[in-house]
Amino acid sequence: MSVRVVLDAIGRDHAPGIPVEGAVWALHEIPELDLILVGQGGTDPHQTGPPFHARPFAFYRRCPQVVEMHEHIITVKTKRDSSTAVGMRMVRSREAEAFVSMGNTGAVMTAALFHLSYIPWIAHTALATVYPTAQRPCLLLDIGANTDPKPLHLLQFAMMGVAYAERILGRPNPRVGLLLNGEEPSKGSLLVQEAHRPLQESGLNFIENVEARDPSRGLAEVVVTDGFTGNVVIKHLEGTVSFLARFLMGQRTDGKLDRLRLALALPGLLLAAPGLLFLIHSLRRIFQHLDCREYGGAPLLG
Repeated sequence: MSVRVVLDAIGRDHAPGIPVEGAVWALHEIPELDLILVGQGGTDPHQTGPPFHARPFAFYRRCPQVVEMHEHIITVKTKRDSSTAVGMRMVRSREAEAFVSMGNTGAVMTAALFHLSYIPWIAHTALATVYPTAQRPCLLLDIGANTDPKPLHLLQFAMMGVAYAERILGRPNPRVGLLLNGEEPSKGSLLVQEAHRPLQESGLNFIENVEARDPSRGLAEVVVTDGFTGNVVIKHLEGTVSFLARFLMGQRTDGKLDRLRLALALPGLLLAAPGLLFLIHSLRRIFQHLDCREYGGAPLLG
């Protein structure tokens, strides 16, 4: 059974080159994928990259407008022929089952609200992301859709997160943690304090509060927070991993003393070469495990 996916091929900084390359790769790797590219079709001389029709297997629909990264999210309402708006309308009309965009996140959320509306019992959407842990990744939400939610919204985020973790990540009865600055129920903002009791009474596998260090330790399969805090957590992780990679790769032997130490240690390094190669391979695997690019985009739940 094929799955039809609409891909926004123009709504980002490096479009259409990078999205089109990704589309070609996906079509070769996933036989059951039917991919529809929406964008300006490579007909604009100011665009970079080849036209869509020069690539194999890809269908495309031309959209004369694009919501730029710097534009206000409400622009998607006035730019009805933008790739974002057209893609969402295609999902609404059942021409496709999903829409993927690397463009303006707020515009995508706004277009989803205008054209798809909420699930009946959901008051607000949530952006979720897979968060790396020592064992299997957990689900962190919200990471930016709602910076000022209410306690009821956090409960709904938890319910959606559990459904996603069970059906997509294959985690039966996932543990749910509420992210805040301490394990005691009295800690945290008024929002998380008021959300604590509804989560306790929800029937979910709620394991009380978790701190920022706990998701990486694998203490919960679903971690719930407001969009501001979640976005800070995920961006801080990305920055830390990037810093460590640059720091380790950027070490130099500067100065005479360092060169002398290297010369004295060289015989031992040659004898230990197999172990060093294994260590380098292990470090690469660790950084790949922590690299945000390995985890794809963020599903918009609700």
